[in-house]
Amino acid sequence: MTRTIAPHTERVVFLDYLRAFACLMVIIVHASEYFYIGSEHPVTIAAGDDLWIALLNSMLRAAVPLFVMTSSYLLFPVRTDTPTFLKRRFTRVAIPFIVWLLLYAVLPQAGAEWSSETVLANLKTLCFNFPPAAGHLWFMYMLLGLYLLMPMISSWVAGLTKRGELLFIGMWFLTTFVPYLRYSHEFLYGEGLWNEFSLFWYVSGYIGYLVIAHYIRTYIDWSWGKTLAFAVPAFAIGYAVTAGWFYGFAQTIGADADGMIFGTTQMLHDIEISWRFCTPNVALMSIAIFLVFKKITYSKGIVYKVIADISRMSFGMYLMHIFVLNAVFALLSGRFPTPATIYSVGFVTYIVSYLLTKILSYLPKSKYIIG
Repeated sequence: MTRTIAPHTERVVFLDYLRAFACLMVIIVHASEYFYIGSEHPVTIAAGDDLWIALLNSMLRAAVPLFVMTSSYLLFPVRTDTPTFLKRRFTRVAIPFIVWLLLYAVLPQAGAEWSSETVLANLKTLCFNFPPAAGHLWFMYMLLGLYLLMPMISSWVAGLTKRGELLFIGMWFLTTFVPYLRYSHEFLYGEGLWNEFSLFWYVSGYIGYLVIAHYIRTYIDWSWGKTLAFAVPAFAIGYAVTAGWFYGFAQTIGADADGMIFGTTQMLHDIEISWRFCTPNVALMSIAIFLVFKKITYSKGIVYKVIADISRMSFGMYLMHIFVLNAVFALLSGRFPTPATIYSVGFVTYIVSYLLTKILSYLPKSKYIIG
């Protein structure tokens, strides 16, 4: 007979703050993409923008790991039977995901020309991947994959000792150096044309953030002093590497007579290596931010009321924000210097996405649209 353990239902205050903040981070990151990704050239950076992009975007690269950690903090290890867990997760996540996949496939982007041929091509793409207008939805495939994995590895994690859990985290952290090693070596640790599954395949990727969130919840209850003593240098080191790689690589591309930097698809791939979410530098930033937010306990007054509501709306905001972002950028681009444009577009998109999601939340069956 299978024993069913009731899931946790308490509200964890710091997770509300963290979801609201991570959602803003993601939107600002996407607002910055207009300034280094072009249509004619994959890398297109105006004179002087390389430094701003390196400084502003790199600071926010922890957004995705933070979302993974907030999602898993209360869900992992799974405390219900597997069918119940998957039904709840997929009802809340997969159905809205499919709705927005279809919307991005069918509706035109702001300022783009609509055509039946494009729509048909987008719909065909949905059989295998997200449509071109919805690159941000890559995250959903990864998240759903983690949900499939959680019930299967929950007993393993629950049975680990503190030392065993640290050992796994240590092995996982070693795998975060692979993106840098792959910069100079095409195949690593058993990979070949006939085999993409390397030595570290099964202990790499976003599973590390699941285990780290569980470890923090189970074993870490530090004072503010100890938290900052770890978090400040960890974030500083991670940020320095993240920004330094992007800016340094941009300098190697070389600018034309007007100071513009143009690069190939391969250069876009290489310049973003330090921005990848499973790198040691981004992992350090993510853990540092998570630990600091874990110390937030304030849950009174209008501030927390607003934050908690944004937290509840954050999934819907994430799903829709590219539609809003394109419209806001078209309205505000060229009006301010680059850093001001990135932040103004990001904040306006954040606010508008929240308001639209809030309106949708009043519709019947809105959970199938915004989660």
